[in-house]
Amino acid sequence: MNATDMLLRAQGLHKHLGGKLVVEDVDLTVQAGQVIALLGANGAGKTTTLRMCYGMLEIEQGQVSIAGHDLRTTPDAALRHLGVCTQDDTFDSDLNCRENLMGMGRYFRLPRAQVHAQAEALLDHFHLRPYAKAKPETLSGGYRRRLGIARALVHQPRVLFLDEPTTGLDPQARMEVWDLIHDLQQQGLGIVLTTHYMDEAQRLANVVQVLDQGRVVARGTVNDVLGVLVGEHVVVIPGQHSELVAAIQRWLQERQLPAPERILHEWHIAVNNATLIQLNQHFDANAFVIRKPTLDDLFIALARSGARHA
Repeated sequence: MNATDMLLRAQGLHKHLGGKLVVEDVDLTVQAGQVIALLGANGAGKTTTLRMCYGMLEIEQGQVSIAGHDLRTTPDAALRHLGVCTQDDTFDSDLNCRENLMGMGRYFRLPRAQVHAQAEALLDHFHLRPYAKAKPETLSGGYRRRLGIARALVHQPRVLFLDEPTTGLDPQARMEVWDLIHDLQQQGLGIVLTTHYMDEAQRLANVVQVLDQGRVVARGTVNDVLGVLVGEHVVVIPGQHSELVAAIQRWLQERQLPAPERILHEWHIAVNNATLIQLNQHFDANAFVIRKPTLDDLFIALARSGARHA
C-alpha cells in the first residue's frame, strides 16, 4: 500500500467527558476505496472518536491526519478533504435542496461556478433532480438521507464519515443508500460508518473495528473479529431442554468456560472447535443446533459486557 492510499490516520486518541475516560488509546485508519464499520454498544466511544476526527471535539491526546494534513496544525486543509453526514437532519429549512447543496460549497469557499456545477452533478447522481426546488422537510426519509450524503460530498472530499446512515429508513430505502455507499467506495473514497444494523456492516464493510468501554478490542474482517470476540461456533439449545442446559452449564463451569446466554426462548453458547468436539462427545448432539456466529452475537456479547461494567 502506498502512503498516499492512507486517507485517514488517527493514532492514540484519548478523551474525557464529564470526568470519565470515554476514549482510550484508539487508533483508526482508512485507505482509499475502503469501508470501515466502527461497531460497539451504546456508550462504547464511537461517536466521540468520530467527533475528534472531524474537529467537533478537542483531542486531549493523540493525533489525526486526513489526506496527509494534520488536523491540529492545518485544520482547514485537513477538513477540506473530509465529508461528514450525521444521523440528524441539519438542513437549512429556509433553503431548498439545491440551495442546501450550494450553501455547503460556499462554506468551503469554492468558486461559484464550481459550486453550481457540483451541486447539479450531485442532484443527478443521487436522483434528487425532481426535488431540487423542494424544501428538505418535504422529502421522504430515504431522500433526506440522500440529500445529507450529497451535501457532505459537495466539496469533493476524499474521506466520508457516515453516522448510522440508514437508521429509521424502510428496507427499500436502506438498500438504495447501500448502493450509493458502494458506488462511492468504487470511486475511491475512504468511508467510515457507524451502524447498529449488523447486516449493514457485513454487506458494506471491508474491515470492522470494535470498541468496548472506549478501547479498541478487535479489528479485521467480520470472520476474524467474530472468531476473536465470540467464537468459532454458536450452540443453540431450545429452552424446553432445561435439564440438558443445566448439565451443559455445570460442564462448562467445571472447565471455567463462559456460561450459556439466555436469548428469548433459547440458550446460546459460543465455543471454539475443540470445545464443540468435546460437547458432541459428552451430550446428545441431536438436542441442539450449531451455527456460525454473526455480528448480532457480537453486539449481544458487547452489551452484556457493558452491563457488567456499568
